[in-house]
Amino acid sequence: MRRWIMWFAVGILFAGAGRWSVRADEEVLLAENGQAKATIVVGVEAGTTERFAADELAAILKQVTGATFEIRTDRPREGSCAFVGKQAAGLADEGLKTNDLGAEGILVATKNGQLILTGDTPRGTMYAVYSFLEEVVGCRWWSSKASTIPQKPTLKVGPLQTRYAPPLEYREVFWFDAFDGDWSARNKCNGQAHKLDEKRGGRHQYHGFVHTFFPLIPPDKYFAEHPDWFSMIDGKRKYEQTQLCLTNAAMREELIKNLKAGLKANPAATIASVSQNDCFGSCQCPACAAVDQEEGSPSGVMLRFVNAVAEEVCREIPQVSIDTLAYQYTRKPPKVTRPGANTIVRLCSIECSFSVPLEHERNASFRNDIQGWSKICDRLYIWDYTTNFNHYLRPHPNLRVIGPNIRFFVKNGVKGIFEQGAYTSYGADMAELRAWMLAKLLWNPNQDDRKLMREFLEGYYGPAADSIEAYLTVIHDSVDKSGYYLGCLTGNDPAPSFLPVEVLVEGWKYLKAAEKAAEGQELIANRVRMAQLPVLYSLLRDWKAYRKRSEEIKVEWPFETDPQAVYDRFMTVSKANQVTSTSEWPGGFVWIDQALEAAKK
Repeated sequence: MRRWIMWFAVGILFAGAGRWSVRADEEVLLAENGQAKATIVVGVEAGTTERFAADELAAILKQVTGATFEIRTDRPREGSCAFVGKQAAGLADEGLKTNDLGAEGILVATKNGQLILTGDTPRGTMYAVYSFLEEVVGCRWWSSKASTIPQKPTLKVGPLQTRYAPPLEYREVFWFDAFDGDWSARNKCNGQAHKLDEKRGGRHQYHGFVHTFFPLIPPDKYFAEHPDWFSMIDGKRKYEQTQLCLTNAAMREELIKNLKAGLKANPAATIASVSQNDCFGSCQCPACAAVDQEEGSPSGVMLRFVNAVAEEVCREIPQVSIDTLAYQYTRKPPKVTRPGANTIVRLCSIECSFSVPLEHERNASFRNDIQGWSKICDRLYIWDYTTNFNHYLRPHPNLRVIGPNIRFFVKNGVKGIFEQGAYTSYGADMAELRAWMLAKLLWNPNQDDRKLMREFLEGYYGPAADSIEAYLTVIHDSVDKSGYYLGCLTGNDPAPSFLPVEVLVEGWKYLKAAEKAAEGQELIANRVRMAQLPVLYSLLRDWKAYRKRSEEIKVEWPFETDPQAVYDRFMTVSKANQVTSTSEWPGGFVWIDQALEAAKK
């Protein structure tokens, strides 16, 4: 309830003071001794999403109370109701205003013994229902496979009165388990990869998603006849590991034609990506070089090109915005050109250190860039990185910066965030914790991230929560003390400086304590075994060095002395939990298999 009060205050901050005074008689009795005492009302003209929201409210309240709740489209003459959706809410209050809530804002309120759950849009209504179930009733959806549903045969709520509109229009948690449609809807994600059908409120849909230059102008189709459409590098036109020539008008017209055709075949798209390939190789021809010189950054010629594409495409297809990247060589903002009205710039943090906040001096270059983009861009999005793509299962101590970084983005006017994580497999380091924390903070950045982490640990690990938290503290304290530059693509060998053998040994002590605390509770014990995988992975990756160092400093070795035994334990737990990859590339278990071979030599 304390978290609901804090969340309520933030909602007031966003949307202004509530319209009604709070009275004690605004409490609503929903169920008593397992019997429904209220009816759920949805508008007669309600669409798929609002009806789904009403169904979810009834189904989850049944799990909570044991009661079966009637759903109807008219207001009964007597008794309390839960009004779901704008039309239904009007039955409770004819003068109710929701147009200040925006596309995804929510209203959760009690009035005259009635409960009102609505937004100004169907998705907002769905979010109001889930916010009520989460913040008032106490439900949590930790992962696609784990939830906490309290048991309350008698359920009375209120007084309640809050309006809240999220500061971010686009919220994507790009972690494998987070793609699940129910988890995404309940945790209020709305990005491209989330499996959100119409009834779950839909999502932002891209045409293309990223690195689309060559999909739009394929070299195998165009290079032979139009080499001048591609980058000039050292005086020669090339297409291998390069880009397009962005000052070439004929190429731009062909790209526009191809993009329009693609959008007409994909009418659900709301954003189209026109973005550089995933490499360097920007064009050095005299025309492009002159713009680079004038703008002080290759982002200038990029923006001029994308603005021209957006102006032409959006004139014919106005519901679409054009998205491009500020990535690597285009990260620095231009001096002259500004993004057009229909242009989204997605700034990427790939070079940053994630062991310290992005406001830290270690990340001064990125900090300066986002501040520059913020001054010129109305729709600034972020592509952020929250795992180690080379080693999903090596400890990645970034939990202390997730909250500060999201708040830093919002402070700098960011409107959308894509949080890329371990997206190819279950089982990355603390994957469920990261995904849940990211979703919570993208919806409401002003929450206390340390309290969120503790809440998750208690809900997900139960009696093992204290020991898991102690393990995480050991790893995070170590990276803080080491000053290690925690990138998202850290290399293979040697072991990173924040993971000396004494840290792994100390961390393992707490993980074994967690294992003991979970005895007799197999569901939690399995989650603890998953939390142990990053230590086992790290051991195998640098087995000989760790063994040698432990002997040198006389640290007692608490693990198996045979690397094959450690490998077998790792693989048994992984396969039991559908872990299929330990890295983005090459995928599979290549790195751990190679590590075992090296350890045996």
